[in-house]
Amino acid sequence: MAERWRPETHTFHLPEGEMTITLKDVAILTGMPISGDAVIGPQTKPEGGWGPLIRDRLGFDMPTTTPIQGRGHPPLNAGQVSVPWLVSHIQQEFVINDETPEEQVERYARIYLIGLVGGFLFPDKFNRWIQGIWLELLTGDWDAIGQKSWGSAVLAGVYRELCTCSKVGAKQAGAAIFILQLWVWEHLPMFAPLDPRPYRRNDDELNFLQNLPYGVK
Repeated sequence: MAERWRPETHTFHLPEGEMTITLKDVAILTGMPISGDAVIGPQTKPEGGWGPLIRDRLGFDMPTTTPIQGRGHPPLNAGQVSVPWLVSHIQQEFVINDETPEEQVERYARIYLIGLVGGFLFPDKFNRWIQGIWLELLTGDWDAIGQKSWGSAVLAGVYRELCTCSKVGAKQAGAAIFILQLWVWEHLPMFAPLDPRPYRRNDDELNFLQNLPYGVK
């Protein structure tokens, strides 16, 4: 699909004609909102760097000098957060029960959002670093986070990455390429995996699936 992508028109050139991923596709496949405020973050890091912001809003300090797993890069490096370090921290620290303070639950939710958005919806090519922009964007007002057009931003990222990886010599792709995979399965069914039991789901499964995005089904 990358080889058939044309950066000039942002469409796939196929023998039958041109096709592309639309906002409607993103909304139906993922359930992400495609209307609302634009996803715009700060162009520069906050005064004092990212460390104080992380400490204030997430409740922990990120090392800035300790190498991770012998790679020689600190968990917080040049405005980027290490994905392996963040995942490891979540696994070690995430213990939520009925007695967990609401403030702590909120902090855990923000950490999860940062990992989800920065490491899954907008990952780098190797899924090792989360850009610092998400730290400030996802640690602000809850209502403002929910009112943003996340689907539009994710689709723009997919378009940009397709333009990059369609060039000669490209070997990896970042962004939410899973959307391209779901889109291909839906519109070009000859590439889709076969469901071994497409019409034999029980009532509990059907009730669970009906409220989830089409891509999950």
